[in-house]
Amino acid sequence: MSGGARDPGRSVTSRVLAILGAFDAAHPRLTLTEIAGRSGMALSTVHRLVAELESWRAVRRGDDGRYRVGRLIWELGRLAPDPLQEIARPWLQDLFAGTGENVHLAVRDGIEVRYVDSVYGTRDVPIVPRGGRLPMHPTAAGKALLAHEPAWFVTSYLSRPLERPTPHTIVEPGRLARDLAQVRLRGYATAHEEMTLGSCSAGAPVLVDGRPVAAVGVVLPSRRVRELRRLADPLLAAADGIAAAYRAAVAPP
Repeated sequence: MSGGARDPGRSVTSRVLAILGAFDAAHPRLTLTEIAGRSGMALSTVHRLVAELESWRAVRRGDDGRYRVGRLIWELGRLAPDPLQEIARPWLQDLFAGTGENVHLAVRDGIEVRYVDSVYGTRDVPIVPRGGRLPMHPTAAGKALLAHEPAWFVTSYLSRPLERPTPHTIVEPGRLARDLAQVRLRGYATAHEEMTLGSCSAGAPVLVDGRPVAAVGVVLPSRRVRELRRLADPLLAAADGIAAAYRAAVAPP
């Protein structure tokens, strides 16, 4: 791909990654103008690079004129080894089989939570697609991770303006800090219509030597929010099982 001279401080690679990084779970389809805004680049640069990415099947243009990540990215992603996902998969399957509920595995990625795997059936609740990213504080999996991050990270996270996807999202720093303290106390997090109206969730951290390497979550329709408590024990058991298996897999011989 040929670069441009308008932004000599950024390499072509960084520009391409910025374009691909503009897409996330909350923004799966974007116009060229939206891509330019979210990537911080000039529209003319975005237009040229997106055209080349489209020719490589890295993005594709829909009938509505909006772009989304293309099949090439999905194909390349499948080649990346993910030992955590391989280790966790049997536990996710057992949790799904034992509860009948949609479950997922998530990790922290910067200040977001990224969903790396899920097992689901025909339940009428949305599941974030693999690779999807969401803010940490409105999601149970995100809270489970955030609650066990170092104090400096939590302080930094709470000091910034927090997204409010729904009227129920907790965005007040003091209130959110108290919620995270409760997560640490009881071992799991809950979220009731904080990310999406109509759904609720619970999440438990996968702790390895006190460090949160992932979180296991379960999603229910909001009308069944009272059932989250009965799911806490199998959720915690799955998280502990993944942690033990992960610790054994990465331990030095």
